[in-house]
Amino acid sequence: MNVTPPFFIPVPFALGTFGAFIQMRSPSEDRRALFDVAVAGPLAGLVVAVPALLIGLRSSVILPAAAAPADHIFGGTSVGSSFLFALLAKLSLGPALHLGNFVRLSPLGFAGWLGLFITALNLLPIGQLDGGHTARAMFGQRIGSAISSLAMWTLFLLALFVWPGLMMWAIIVFFIAGRGTPPLNDVTPLTPGRRWLGYATFAILALILVPIPQTLWNAVGFHCPYL
Repeated sequence: MNVTPPFFIPVPFALGTFGAFIQMRSPSEDRRALFDVAVAGPLAGLVVAVPALLIGLRSSVILPAAAAPADHIFGGTSVGSSFLFALLAKLSLGPALHLGNFVRLSPLGFAGWLGLFITALNLLPIGQLDGGHTARAMFGQRIGSAISSLAMWTLFLLALFVWPGLMMWAIIVFFIAGRGTPPLNDVTPLTPGRRWLGYATFAILALILVPIPQTLWNAVGFHCPYL
């Protein structure tokens, strides 16, 4: 495929970068090719991020919620911040971990956590992000464009009312991601296996972003030490 070189995205604070963005210059051959390109990157990233997080958690420090550092993003994260992080943390740290705890991540653990976060941002179904290509390949142009617009506005609202740190990413996505390029053959549907893989990638997106409700603590093996 004809694509641009990686555009490095610098930020003047914190990590210093949001990574790189690659834009497609030419349309894909068909919806299957578009889908394959879209899911390859995020899944490859998870293959590295998940083991790194599991191994890094073993050298991380478990803290009670009251002892959590002020710089949550770069000092660690709450156990219940997302389903996937909670499940991986429980798998790695075992019964010593409770949902009220805070995990001060080791350098390797932070790298794995950051890999999950960047994967989630890339899986957002917007424009030329991998999630946007995936939605476009799965649902077609009309529905894919509607999903992209809804996700874009949702990202801005989350940045305004939930976490201001997302605003920089929302602005970058708005100006760079643009609209997805339709494939040359937009008629041939995806195979059932690809479609199920697409649903799985969006399920992974939800598992990374959605925190655990209190009503489900016991279901995922956590017990609050304060109750």
